[in-house]
Amino acid sequence: MKSNGQISVVLNSQKGKTISKELPDFQVVPKDIPVEHAALKEIEEELGALVGMDEMKRMIKEIYAWIYVNKKREEMGLKARKQALHMMFKGNPGTGKTTVARLIGKLFQKMNVLSKGHLIEAERADLVGEYIGHTAQKTRDLIKKAQGGILFIDEAYSLGRGGEKDFGKEAIDTLVKHMEDKQHEFILILAGYSREMDYFLTLNPGLHSRFPLVIDFPDYNINQLMEISARMLVEREYTFSHEAERKLKEHLIWVKAVLSPNSFSNGRYVRNIIEKSIRAQAMRLLMLNSYDRHELMTLRSNDLVFEED
Repeated sequence: MKSNGQISVVLNSQKGKTISKELPDFQVVPKDIPVEHAALKEIEEELGALVGMDEMKRMIKEIYAWIYVNKKREEMGLKARKQALHMMFKGNPGTGKTTVARLIGKLFQKMNVLSKGHLIEAERADLVGEYIGHTAQKTRDLIKKAQGGILFIDEAYSLGRGGEKDFGKEAIDTLVKHMEDKQHEFILILAGYSREMDYFLTLNPGLHSRFPLVIDFPDYNINQLMEISARMLVEREYTFSHEAERKLKEHLIWVKAVLSPNSFSNGRYVRNIIEKSIRAQAMRLLMLNSYDRHELMTLRSNDLVFEED
């Protein structure tokens, strides 16, 4: 594991080095995906619709390659140990963690790694009970629902915030036990802020080793946020006027400078602005009683209203 959380899927680093000397990267990795990898091709198309996330996109390809090659090793009678695929997603709100979790479930279901591939989303309140024994039962029930799919726990670090007498620790202990006992029956993905997740891993000695895959979700830069807004508008059949586009960009520059990274919700923030603008545009057109095609599609600068203003 590298210090920045990236994982190499090469199981034997010495062998990986030897191969890279004999066969340079441009010879090892083909440009076109062979026809039999339809599952990867389909997921790649969906990943292509996501802005940024380069590390995550590379990681998903490496996981796919590792699972596929392991199956080929089995066919040849070679050792192919199953590896737990529990993951940790580190990043601020609105950086695409839940979206990626759904895509991973879909890919693993197509590859027969997961029987269902569904996603069960949970937070602290879904796991932590009100009395002794209640928490373990609630946690076991969630894991049972997630069998064949993914259990996605957002803001997982909140399980360790209550101190010694809090039942959150009981939820952590129950998760750790079932991650081992049922490690190939479901995948656990814990998500949250980077610093808080690092602290969370120290709460149980068995946690760190059970998450072989750690993926960082960096904040979007201004250009990426503008690209996200443009894609959202295309999807909804709207467009910005030049003045509205300039106004949004200036606002995003200001708000990213003023708000702390933990307070800024990235892609979610942009989506909320667009949805509010669409409602404001509808009210404006209603008052003007003007409904030609161009006006119905255009969001103007006075349609953009920001709460921070």
